[in-house]
Amino acid sequence: MHLRTYSVLPLVLAFGPLLAGQQASTPQPTTATDAPTRDTSYIDAQGTAHITRVVPVPLTLSPEAQKSISRQEPDQGPPQSLDERRKMTDAYTARARVEWTRLCPNTLVDTVMAGVPVHIVTPDGMPESNRDKVLLNLHGGGFNSDSGSYTESIPIAGYSKIKVVAVLYRLAPEHPFPAAVDDSIAVYKELLKSYKPSHIVIYGTSAGAILTGEVAVKIKQLGLPMPAALGIFSGLGDFARDGDSRALFSLRGLAGHLDPPSPHPTERDYVASTDLKDPVLSPVYADLHGLPPTLFVTSERDMLLSGTVNLHRAFLEAGVDARLIVFDGLPHAFWYSTTMPEAIEANHMMADFFVKQLGK
Repeated sequence: MHLRTYSVLPLVLAFGPLLAGQQASTPQPTTATDAPTRDTSYIDAQGTAHITRVVPVPLTLSPEAQKSISRQEPDQGPPQSLDERRKMTDAYTARARVEWTRLCPNTLVDTVMAGVPVHIVTPDGMPESNRDKVLLNLHGGGFNSDSGSYTESIPIAGYSKIKVVAVLYRLAPEHPFPAAVDDSIAVYKELLKSYKPSHIVIYGTSAGAILTGEVAVKIKQLGLPMPAALGIFSGLGDFARDGDSRALFSLRGLAGHLDPPSPHPTERDYVASTDLKDPVLSPVYADLHGLPPTLFVTSERDMLLSGTVNLHRAFLEAGVDARLIVFDGLPHAFWYSTTMPEAIEANHMMADFFVKQLGK
């Protein structure tokens, strides 16, 4: 059973001692003893919802997925430091490389393209007919770490039987927007020297999904040829306005720490001083006509569910061939997992879409 309480009241109480010049006490995790056990709902005069919901584990999920979302995680916070986060993601990606390689054998080479470090993943058994095709991956990790350059490249290479180039773009806060866009464009230009644009796909998850939309808009602004397709897997296209899901879900869905909504822009270290409605930073404000076919993937407990579906709608309104897949009950970027059937299914869907677009 999962439960989340939403209210502005804890925010007022949490900051009260600080306003009085007193030392704030360390938050304690919610326990079974003090967790609410019934649904409640109150809408205040400003329209803010103060609610509690008791949410069972969906029976539509595989046993592996049910076990994953049932994992208990403390909710007291505060979030980890950037140094701790980077150490954690580095350790995670090292394990993930081994785990995914067991499922999808490959040859992985670290090199530099256009002055930008990259992983090049060549799947075992790649047919000769795919040697003139390439997939360009822009990894996730909140723009400040690398949590996806292996988890996004190895399975997609393995299931598509197409080479993947994963861009290790510069990270915030040391290198805010548009550094990651510039690095990605530099690698794309380099690939255009060896591959037809109709034989290139650009895709990414989370921060990489956001970056994929940004890079597509920048490609159009620069007058470069468009790739064959895009893959935007749990992202957003509007830094000026948070959608509903950011107030409902954490990285772990209904588990773990969740800060109350803030008026400050999302990913402040990445955005820096950029106008939040800059059309490259926030593609919903750009002219999206002429972008290539795009697959959007997200999930029902994804903190970026709103961002993904809102950007998908903007693509549709611009006449783009945009498809959307939403998985039930799962949290952000669940397809990083090597153990959930739903994750394997999602990766196959992504790979199959790319193969079909490159085969046209």
